[in-house]
Amino acid sequence: MNQAPSYIHTQYGQILRIGLCAGGILYLVLLVLKLGTALPVISGITIAFLFSIGWVFGSLTVQVTPKTLSWHFGPGFWNKSIEREQIESVRATRTKWWYGFGIRLTPHGWLYNVQGLDAVQVTDKNGKSTLIGTDQPESLVRALNSKH
Repeated sequence: MNQAPSYIHTQYGQILRIGLCAGGILYLVLLVLKLGTALPVISGITIAFLFSIGWVFGSLTVQVTPKTLSWHFGPGFWNKSIEREQIESVRATRTKWWYGFGIRLTPHGWLYNVQGLDAVQVTDKNGKSTLIGTDQPESLVRALNSKH
């Protein structure tokens, strides 16, 4: 039986989406300049690829229920979760800009991020840390430290 979430928040990666659109437009302009015409197949594949990346990695939803912390990108891609009873500690932190966006292995554990440098570091009872990017670090920490 699913528990009602005590916290749920979706952060949208506007910088990522704008970057993908700008990159796609630049690519198509360069293609036209180089070849004299935009090839419909290459243009269509490029636009579909960039749209797919933006759709899948353009948002990160974090949910806290009485039993679990879970997060996923976009429409439910890359679902991850941890049982709350396995969480040893949580703390708000800032990531380095060079860690980037998406899914990255950092010196502090795996990072799941769509925009910005704010994150919550979740350390489990085995000492494994995970960084979850969020624009609401204090609210997420409060939700994880609550008893319900």
